[in-house]
Amino acid sequence: MKLPSQDATAGRADPAASGHRVQLPRASARAPLQQVARRLLMALMVLVATVLIVYLDRDGYHDNSDEKVDFLDAVYYATVTLSTTGYGDIVPYSDSARLLNILLITPLRVLFLIILVGTTLEVLTERTREQWRETRWRTNLRDHTVIVGFGTKGRSAALTLIAKGLSRDRLVIVDPSQKVIDAANAEGYVGVVGDATRSDVLLRAEAQRARQVVIAAQRDDTAVLVTLTARQLNRGAKIVAAVREEENAPLLRQSGADAVITSASAAGRLLGLSMLSPSAGTVMEDLIQQGSGLDLVERPVVKAEVGRSVRETDDLVVSVLRGHRLLGYDDPKAGPLQATDRLITIVRAKPPGTEGSNGL
Repeated sequence: MKLPSQDATAGRADPAASGHRVQLPRASARAPLQQVARRLLMALMVLVATVLIVYLDRDGYHDNSDEKVDFLDAVYYATVTLSTTGYGDIVPYSDSARLLNILLITPLRVLFLIILVGTTLEVLTERTREQWRETRWRTNLRDHTVIVGFGTKGRSAALTLIAKGLSRDRLVIVDPSQKVIDAANAEGYVGVVGDATRSDVLLRAEAQRARQVVIAAQRDDTAVLVTLTARQLNRGAKIVAAVREEENAPLLRQSGADAVITSASAAGRLLGLSMLSPSAGTVMEDLIQQGSGLDLVERPVVKAEVGRSVRETDDLVVSVLRGHRLLGYDDPKAGPLQATDRLITIVRAKPPGTEGSNGL
């Protein structure tokens, strides 16, 4: 087996992925640092307001040390007052100072405590909410699709599946990069941070209950290991894997992949075809691109087509799927179409969002 000579750390989990966390998309997610910064800013504003109130009415306060309240004393008094420490060395003695303490400083103290306690409660509430959401997600998740690797290939596969009628909540993205999973969450996907070659990571993605697994790893050796792990966890899932080198494709099939896509050779053939016939290359690229021009669609044989030949159908049929055999449109074995056959046809692409669930 020939493996691509890439960086040894490519396709492996980074330190941020050590927790193997499941991240569910949020409607309005705010980064933890932003939440903390917002809370600190609010607390600072309360402190500044209290300092100004005390300093502007400093003549109404008495300091036991020097009987005079300056700006530093105002900051000190505001700090110990808001934190409810209250040493008693600086006290309000005038009627105006005491009235301001009742009407302004006491509400500010309560607000300050709410900010501090609220931060703790928010963390606990958020953690409980996330655990409840994850439990409900696991309970309802069945026959979904797991996509390993969310680079160019993985993202294109996800968009194609969505265009063909699969909802985003039926897709689970697995990637070792925290930034990639954050980006997937922002697009509405469920993400699992971790190395997909490990069974515990795929178990978190519920790969054992998935209908299909798409493997779009950056390295061929990673794709082989992920395929072996996924097939061990789920014997019935359809596994489609992408490899860079065509000579590694047989090993992927031996590892349990139902279909193997060779990205490098496919791109090379398209380049060569475009050189020999630019128009043919344009047609092929059009077929590959989702939602533009022409599209490849798999559909069942309708009742009116049963008993007819492939050439008698209204659509442009390129292959017939009969059981587990894929027959060419001109294969003599295809014969008359049967009710259980499925046809691979070329059709005019439909606008995004209008596709049914029978597409490829």
